[in-house]
Amino acid sequence: MAKIGVFDSGVGGITVVKEISKILPEDTIIYYGDNKNFHYENLSVDQIREHCLKIVEFLVLNGVHAVVVACSVATAAALESLKTRFAHIPIIGVIEAGAKMGIEATSNNSVGILATPATVAMDAYPKALKEINGKISVFQKGCPKLCSMIEEGWEDTLENEEVVKEYLSYIPEKADTLLLGCTHYPIIRHIIARYFKGNIVDSAKETAEMVKKELFLKTGKTKVGELGHQEFYISGSIDKFKEVAGDFLGREIRKIYSIEL
Repeated sequence: MAKIGVFDSGVGGITVVKEISKILPEDTIIYYGDNKNFHYENLSVDQIREHCLKIVEFLVLNGVHAVVVACSVATAAALESLKTRFAHIPIIGVIEAGAKMGIEATSNNSVGILATPATVAMDAYPKALKEINGKISVFQKGCPKLCSMIEEGWEDTLENEEVVKEYLSYIPEKADTLLLGCTHYPIIRHIIARYFKGNIVDSAKETAEMVKKELFLKTGKTKVGELGHQEFYISGSIDKFKEVAGDFLGREIRKIYSIEL
């Protein structure tokens, strides 16, 4: 049984946890949600790297065999630094996985992206997509409201749907694929699907597959043992995280602790 560390700037990384649990049910997941510094939108790249280094140090001290950076902003800002600092374990980001799925899904080389403003500002997904396919056309829109709305507990109201429709209006009709460039957004995939009729992809499933591959290369494990468990460590408010994450996972979160690094 392996231990997998997963972290995000809030509750969004739960979408990755859910997919990892499906394909690696025997492994233990240790999750850190840095919701006190929620979605890193007001931090510099250097500050984001500093937070990420502290978080991964915490996860490594807890004995993880691999770490998933389940946050697009953190992946763009800190992945290479983390790989250098913690070269003894696999460090997996979500941008490469999301770009791969976007390329596989599109049939006309036209991909739209919804992401946080910070991720859009770093041009993270267009760069990753064009590294795979230089002919791809990319249309991205920063969505400053969505993360906060999801973090606080999304409600399916007409007012909230109008926010989604507004952001999608910036994605041209010729884009046949929409890449959800933030791990929070799959939580409201059902709303997005009402107003985008093409392919909708996110990085969670492909990221989980990358974790499985990396762990197999590291440990060579081939059989499933007893079911693993999950532990959650949160830097800010626990109650809302527990509610939103529990709703998405479909079960009560029991092992959850408050800790600020």
